[in-house]
Parts: sequence; structure tokens; C-alpha cells
Amino acid sequence: MNGSNARPSSHTDTSALDSLVAGVDVGGTFTDLVLFDAGARKVRLAKTPTTLDNQAFGVLNALHAAETNLAAVDLIVHGTTTTTNAVLERNLCKTGLVTTRGFRDILELGRRTRPQPYGMKGEFRPIIPRNLRLEVPERLNAFGEELVPLDETALRDALKALIDAGCESLVIHFLHSYANPAHEVRAGEIAAEIWPNENITLGHALLSESREFERGVTAAINASVQPLLRRYVERLADHLAREGYRHDVLVMNGNGGMVSARRVAREAAKTVMSGPASGVMAAAYTGRRAKIPNLLTYDMGGTSTDVALIRGAEPAVSNEIEIEYAMPIHVPMVDVRTVGAGGGSIARVTDAGLLQVGPESAGSSPGPVCYGRGGTQPTISDANLLLGRMNPDKLNSVANKISLEDIEAIFSEKLGLPLGLSANEAAAAVLRIANARMSDAVRMVSISLGEDPRDFALFAFGGAGPLHATAIARELGVPRVLVPSRPGITNALGCVVADLRHDFVNTVNRPLDAVDMDAVHALFDQQSAEGRGLIDKESVPIEELKEIRSVDMQFIGQTHVLRVPLETPRPSREDLQDLFEKAYFSRFHVELPEIRASLVNVNTSVIGRRQEIDLSMLIDPAGRRETPDQAVTDHRKVWFDGWTDTPIYWRDFLPLDAVIEGPAIVEQMDTTIVIEPGDVAAQDHDGNIIITLASENGGENA
Repeated sequence: MNGSNARPSSHTDTSALDSLVAGVDVGGTFTDLVLFDAGARKVRLAKTPTTLDNQAFGVLNALHAAETNLAAVDLIVHGTTTTTNAVLERNLCKTGLVTTRGFRDILELGRRTRPQPYGMKGEFRPIIPRNLRLEVPERLNAFGEELVPLDETALRDALKALIDAGCESLVIHFLHSYANPAHEVRAGEIAAEIWPNENITLGHALLSESREFERGVTAAINASVQPLLRRYVERLADHLAREGYRHDVLVMNGNGGMVSARRVAREAAKTVMSGPASGVMAAAYTGRRAKIPNLLTYDMGGTSTDVALIRGAEPAVSNEIEIEYAMPIHVPMVDVRTVGAGGGSIARVTDAGLLQVGPESAGSSPGPVCYGRGGTQPTISDANLLLGRMNPDKLNSVANKISLEDIEAIFSEKLGLPLGLSANEAAAAVLRIANARMSDAVRMVSISLGEDPRDFALFAFGGAGPLHATAIARELGVPRVLVPSRPGITNALGCVVADLRHDFVNTVNRPLDAVDMDAVHALFDQQSAEGRGLIDKESVPIEELKEIRSVDMQFIGQTHVLRVPLETPRPSREDLQDLFEKAYFSRFHVELPEIRASLVNVNTSVIGRRQEIDLSMLIDPAGRRETPDQAVTDHRKVWFDGWTDTPIYWRDFLPLDAVIEGPAIVEQMDTTIVIEPGDVAAQDHDGNIIITLASENGGENA
């Protein structure tokens, strides 16, 4: 594999691999659990309501629902939304910043963009308010040479002022610390003597790259959520220990790896967006086992849809994620893009007489009309129900049952009459528009990364993803759809199959022809040693250590960088030039031989591969029937450009070698799969359903 260096691990005995592993993912509505018992070859699943006031209770409830004996569990891997929600809702701890004199407004000035590109409107609130951003005399230049010594007296005064102001967390962010961290290191030593707790973030220690705005915001986010995450994981570990759990808890990071709960709070910013990342990691793992390594992942939930790209069973990772306006988090994260279209997206007719779907959502309360919680606006979920694609008797989260006639009346009144359509035609139009919008999101992810969606298969998961997957794949020209065994708990599965992973970025920022290549190799070696040391500290058995190396490069004068995977662990200057030119041409189809290249960053990912999990256990083989016909539980009318009598299958009953020709509906505990007329679905050895689209039957697979 390009840019990788894999070898067996020497720090663990593979005969002692975990036999009972729990993955727990906390979502906005539900907390999902998957418990693998490798010894008994059994899997237990649970889905319980998320306890928003204290997520630890939801985790414990899920474990109890699965009748888990915590004393027998070897490992718990946990995906949490604690930091993600805190950042998006601005529910942050009071944080102070100490920075170089003259630069305290960097976090507010940013890149001089505007919240609204057109019109003088919009609002921006920096992570740390101006009165808590204090300055001290010190200055280094871009080469790391000292211009102004650190004024330690002024630093102590600033720290005392922030403590008196009630700050719980501290950021030390000096100019050009990536080139020379000496001033930040010394300031951290002084802060450790004065600050009343461990919540101290040094900008260079979290992110050693240039661009003071992005580095500063990343450090500010880390510090602002650090106390929240620290309290949460300590509380969770205490609850688990009291119920008999004797091992460490691992927490998912946004890069798709995981880290010990004992250390996770030090780099709390890395857990932001870990929920979507865990689903992508499960997709990569499933695709690798299914021999379909190139995937576009499509995770449709109640309020939004997440999309990511996987090439060669490795998810695309970016260290330039901006989760909202002027809030970049420049630590490596799985590159997940979100579009505001989910099962609860509201359909309406605009003043111009056009049908619009989303971005407004009915959410979980009151939710779609079919939830029976008082919702009165037509949504995507209601359209699926009205068109026979969902079974009204098997909906989750229903408070009071609503009749199809009531839903039909709402579609007729709010959409059909203004558009001159019947209620069913209006519902079909809602699905077409929603599918087109989600297709555009998938298309933009692939094109922005220089990939053609037709070269991939679509991996559909989430509670609503398999309902729309074949329509979206057809819109994109994607030949196949892969639906995993348990689409609704894929994020929890991602926790179970995730590897240990540590990512490192160091800035060089020199013209390539002036770079000291020995120093570059030394940086790679340093990153490798640090990553291996961190993995060695984890009490988790691994089977293989793998390294992925890359560089970020640009032509001199350009703003944005291009990540270039490396094919050798010790590249030469000529190797870097050649690889960059090829990557640039592949992305932009432009050659610029007259412009010099610049080496911006060197990057290393150190990955500890864990034991293989047999995904075929996700569906109990005892329930499988001998033929697909024996898995048919019902027939009903389903709308496919008109009403069609359609067989309904129960997925747990399907034999592993089942082949189904559409039209068909496959129902299961956590989702519904739509197989359109002419499409052919077949199960593989892990119980994944692989749908080949009608136009691709007999054609070459992705």
C-alpha cells in the first residue's frame, strides 16, 4: 500500500487477544451497543435512548439492555458526542488565552472572511472572548530565532488575572512556536506552577504547523472542551468500575483511531466529529472483507446525511476540517461532509411555487408526522411511509400511531394542491428532490478529492440510508450498493473494529530545493518513534503496526496545500518533486513546470491493527431459512413510478447465498432496504447485501 510500512507487532501476545469486546456509540437520539463474544461466536445488540444530561447513564443502560456482565468484558470502545455537541452548541468551559503581544485578535480576525458572503449581515463569536485573551512580551521569527525574550513576570501576571477571572482552562499560543517551541515550553512550565488544574494546552504540542489562526483556534477548542471531556470520561470509568469492569476504556477519535480514556482529554479536540468517523471506519473494514475497497459512504439519519470517500480500504483523512464558519480544527480527521437532508427534513412549497426539501428538519421532537408526536409538516420519512417503502407497524420512536389516511391528507393539503399533484405523486416528488440533493453531496465529495463516483460502490448505512441508496447510486452512475448487516448500528460497530491510531504533523515550510532532506527524514523518524511509543503504552493487543507517511506541498505563491502520499519511508528531493507534480496534475490537470515547489508539512500516521472480527456473527445464523422465498413475510403495494405488488423479506431469515431480484423490500430491526425493479441483490459470506443496479447487471464491478 502506498505510503505505508507494515510489520508484525512485538509488544503483544496475539494468543491473548480480546474475546469479549463492546462498542458503544452515543448519538443524538439513541445510544447503540454491539457486544462481540468471540469465544461463544455470539453478538448482542442494544439500542437505548441517549441520556443527554449525562451520556454515561445511556452507556450503562445499553450495557444493561444487552445483559452484559461487565466483569467478563475485555474491552469497551466508546464513541462520544460530548465534545462535538459542546462545540456546535457553544456549551464551552471558560477559557483564557496567553499570546504574543500584538496578536490577541488573531482568533477574531481569522482569514477576513464573512459569515454571509453577500450582504453586510451575519454574526461571529470567537471561541475565547477578547477580555480573556491576554498578551505578554515575547517574539520569535518564522525561522524560530528569538527576537524578544519571554517576559516571565508579565506571563505570571497574565496567568493570575485569568485565574481571578474564573477561567477553568488555559491556552498558551505564541507566534511561530511551530518553528521553535522554546517559549511555549517555558510558559507551560510556569503555568504548571500556578494554574489550579491540568487543563493547559500548548499550541505547538497539539498542532505543530504554521498558520497562527488555525493553530490558535484548534488549541482554543481543545482547551474549551478539555474539562468537559475529562469529567465525563472519569465519571464513566468510575461507573463502569463500580459495576465490575476491570480494564481501560478506549475513546474514538475523529481520525478513526482510538485512545485510552486516561489520555484522551489531553488532546480533546481530536474527539470532535468522532461519531461520523466511527461509521466510516466500519465501512472501510466491511469493504476490505467484502473485497470492495473503494467506497463512497452514505450515512442518512434523522436530520442530516454524512458522506465520505474510501480508497483502497483507507478513508480520506484531512487536517483542514472547518466544522462551522471560522472554526477550523486542524488535527487529522476522517474527511466527512454533511448535507442537511435526513428522514426528518421538511418538504414545503416556496412562495415561487417550487417544491423544496430541507434544510429545515422536524428533528426528533415533534419529528415527522408518522412519529405521532404532534408533527404536522410533511417529511422524507412520511413520504417513504406513504409510498409503501416503510412498514407503519415497525417504526421506532412512535408515540401515537398515525393512520396513512392522515398522512395522505397532509401531503395533499400542503404539497399536492399547490403543485397540482395527488398526495402520492407529491410524496414521490419529495423523494426525487431529496435524492437529487443527496446525490449532489456525494458527487461533490468525490469530485473535490479528484475521484469519479462511477469508480466506487455506495456503502449505505444509518437508519434511512438503505431506503434511498439505489436511487442515489443510479443518479451518480455508481454500479453497486453495499448494505452492511446492521446499518443502524454501524457507528457502534466502528468502535469495535477501530484500530489504535496517532497522527503527527510538523511544519517545514521551505522551498523544496532549499530543504535539508536529512532533517526531513529525522522528522519522520521522530514522528514514528513517538507514535510507536504511544501505542506501546496502551493495554490493547494488536496484530500489526503500520505507518502511513505523506507530505503537504504547494507551488510557491499558492495558498492551499495538496497532500501527497509517499511510496518510500525515506524519500529523496527528486521523489518529492516527482510525486507532487503527478498529484497536482491528477487533481487539476495542469502542469506548472516554471514554478518552484514548496514543502509545507511532513505527516506520519502510526496505526496499530487490532484483531480481526468475524462480521458474519452480526446476524444469528440460527434464524436463516433454506431459501429466499422462506424469508418472505408479506406482500404490499410499493410505489416505483406507480404502484407495484412487492414481496417483503425479513433480513434475518435470508440464507447467506440469497439472491433477490427487484422490486423487493428487505426489513430488519434497524432499517429498511429498497431494491428497485431490475436491480439484483445478493448476500456475501459476512451477510452484507450487495445490490447491482439494473444498468450494470452483467457489467464490470467497481
